[in-house]
Amino acid sequence: MSRGPMGRKGGGAKLTKDSLKTLPRLIKYIFKYYTPQMSIIILCVIITAAISSSTSIFMNSIINTIAQKQEDGSYIITSLEVAWPKLIQIMIIMISVFAFGAICSLIYTQILARVGQGVLNHLRKDMFNKMEELPISYFDRNPHGDIMSRYTNDVDAVRQFITQTLVQVMSTTITIVVLISLMLYYSLWLALISFIGVFIIINIIKRVGGNSAKYFMEMQISTGKTEGYIEEIMNGEKVVKVFNHEEKSKEEFDVLNEKLCNDATKAQYYGNILMPILNNFGNIVYIIIAGIGFVLSYFNVYNLSIQALVDPTKTTITIAIVTSFLGMSKQFSQSISQVSQQISMVAMAMAGAQRCFDLIEQKKEEDNGYVTLVRCYIDDKGNITETNDRTGHWAWKHPHSTGETTYTELKGDILLDNVDFGYYPEKIVLHDIDIYAHPGEKIALVGATGAGKTTITNLINRFYDIADGKVRYDGININKIKKDDLRRSISVVLQDTNLFTGTVMENIRYGRLDATDEEVYEAAKIANAYDFITRLPDGFNTMLTHDGSNLSQGQRQLLSIARAACADTPVMILDEATSSIDTRTEALVQKGMDQLMHGRTVFVIAHRLSTVRDSDCIMVLDKGRIIERGNHDSLIAKKGTYYQLYTGAFELE
Repeated sequence: MSRGPMGRKGGGAKLTKDSLKTLPRLIKYIFKYYTPQMSIIILCVIITAAISSSTSIFMNSIINTIAQKQEDGSYIITSLEVAWPKLIQIMIIMISVFAFGAICSLIYTQILARVGQGVLNHLRKDMFNKMEELPISYFDRNPHGDIMSRYTNDVDAVRQFITQTLVQVMSTTITIVVLISLMLYYSLWLALISFIGVFIIINIIKRVGGNSAKYFMEMQISTGKTEGYIEEIMNGEKVVKVFNHEEKSKEEFDVLNEKLCNDATKAQYYGNILMPILNNFGNIVYIIIAGIGFVLSYFNVYNLSIQALVDPTKTTITIAIVTSFLGMSKQFSQSISQVSQQISMVAMAMAGAQRCFDLIEQKKEEDNGYVTLVRCYIDDKGNITETNDRTGHWAWKHPHSTGETTYTELKGDILLDNVDFGYYPEKIVLHDIDIYAHPGEKIALVGATGAGKTTITNLINRFYDIADGKVRYDGININKIKKDDLRRSISVVLQDTNLFTGTVMENIRYGRLDATDEEVYEAAKIANAYDFITRLPDGFNTMLTHDGSNLSQGQRQLLSIARAACADTPVMILDEATSSIDTRTEALVQKGMDQLMHGRTVFVIAHRLSTVRDSDCIMVLDKGRIIERGNHDSLIAKKGTYYQLYTGAFELE
């Protein structure tokens, strides 16, 4: 797998010779939602294409009406009085036929516009729904900009295919079939000349068009990587400027942009060179047919054709046949050229569709859990009864293979027993982790960066599954608990805050969507965010955009803490939750946090050791192993690693 300029793995679709096999998949996807509409479109396209190919038939009828060929090969011009009624009849039929074709064309273009947007609506919805089901590891491996490119460039390529290319290819294909039938009907000799020309054209298309398809697919992948890099730099613009990395960033971007430019140039080169070649070759075939046709007509050469078999009186090639054939030959060459012109668009669409389907086909996050979290009522004797009422109590509903269902009160007892874990099977990062966190206890995890602190909390949330050992929640193996219910019982405050476009109220309520306004206010007070929120222009109704860029880093972190308070869960994970708050604000927040943490199981990851002094148990990690554990006083008394960290003998990195 390729890597981006910042060392992350690229997530583009693989370039394979089987990429065009995506076409049947895309067609099937369209018909899945719009079978009746597509049936009408196909019928109208067939009618329109057949009518557009009928010009030569009318031309043949007109010439035969005006000029009659004699046995000696000469022609007699029919008098106007004799020809005029039949010409009027032909013109009326022509007007009626072409008017009907125009109506069919109007019908299918209107339906196609709705179908095109509808398919994109379903495609984006399927992609987003699948994205929400993917494990965290997918986003670790794939740049966010590349994923975004699938929603923009790749979806737009599919749009162009559905609304333009698909119908044009269908119409042109039908036109070619009709023209072949007509040419065989009128003259086998002249048809063979056209077919030889088409054979040469197809070989040209195969050679030139194949390169076009290849580079269009590479262009889609390069676009995703380039946009991924742009998104990465935009998010880290402050870091770029702080470390004077502008010139280096430009150089790295130039490499990606140059690759994109080269792929796009080659794709357009091979895509655009086809038309001039095919048009000129089509003109040559036209001239050859004209010359040979009139010679055959002059010498009354026997006409091998379906028409001669149907009507024995028309056994020689006539001027009417040659003239009609010239029109058919020209239209035939143009149709082949149009198909070739669409090859690049089809290639781009298939590359885009392949990347969209690649996201949809990703293996979703596995969840074999069957233990669910339900509201409950607990009587004085400790009996648990499931209810839909908001009682403030929750329980784990555990169905057993015997048919019995048991209920276990949600308390927040967490146990990690001899846990090993690695992000990759060949590289284990946690070894023999044993943690016992009883309800209401505060467990602190300290250690150098990369020691495995955040990884442990990720295992509790089941963002990743362990390689060996057990993780139990209230005595239940978390593999048996449905992930949604497990995560609903755990709130997290991350070092890197994420706020969403919406009001302050909505961002705090994100922790629990059914929270009342009063509960949101209370959560803000617990996090000591209430005062600064009320000073905002619109208070709790202040709109936040761009990840809360109109707030200070400390204010954003306070909202993140308020969100966790609103969730009101028995287990909390604080991953450097106060790292972005000044010392004065931290003291205020710590008071609120103490109130918030009361009676809850709390895991605290901190570099400021002063914030974990009151922890019930402090665990010191080093290279994925717990090397010390105990409370503050006992660890200080040991004068080991924690003592050295706390007294400043050496610092966390």
